[in-house]
Amino acid sequence: MRALAIVEGISYLLLFGFSMPLKYWANIREPNIYIGYVHGGLFIAFIILAFVFCRQQGWGMKRNLKFFLASLLPYGTFYMDKKYLAPLVSEKK
Repeated sequence: MRALAIVEGISYLLLFGFSMPLKYWANIREPNIYIGYVHGGLFIAFIILAFVFCRQQGWGMKRNLKFFLASLLPYGTFYMDKKYLAPLVSEKK
């Protein structure tokens, strides 16, 4: 879950920080197509996995909603990783 959160966050930043400016300012559309497809797939995978992960952890719908909202915001998945997912790893050690 942590890896997917980080990769999804990176794809979000690539889409809106790199390929969207290329598309609209330089009229180069190809990177936006491929990065958009990858980001869309990662976004859907993150939402599904977040739902399953929250259920496995016994977390309620409120935290699941936080994961969903975090996936919509820049740097949101990084925040959720630091706040909720990283402490789980340190607990297991």
